[in-house]
Amino acid sequence: MTRPTGAEAAVSRLTGWVAVQGRDAIAKRYTFADFNAAFGFMTRVALKADRMDHHPEWSNVYNKVDVVLTTHDAGGVTDRDIELAAFMDAAAG
Repeated sequence: MTRPTGAEAAVSRLTGWVAVQGRDAIAKRYTFADFNAAFGFMTRVALKADRMDHHPEWSNVYNKVDVVLTTHDAGGVTDRDIELAAFMDAAAG
């Protein structure tokens, strides 16, 4: 099992991510030009997340994708969340 690093430590290493109040998790909202771009982003992330066996909590409304990351079996944010967050940032361009 991956050991927790903590939300505060994670957000200090990432751009635009925030700690979620009341739990050890990080969050970010991505805004795209339209639904097609948002869904394309989600598809790229879904493929990476599945390979990692590490799946985000997320929702999509039109051009916005809201994401929360935490490693449930570790009880908080781990390096796996930081890796997926960095991939998401790169995929979002």
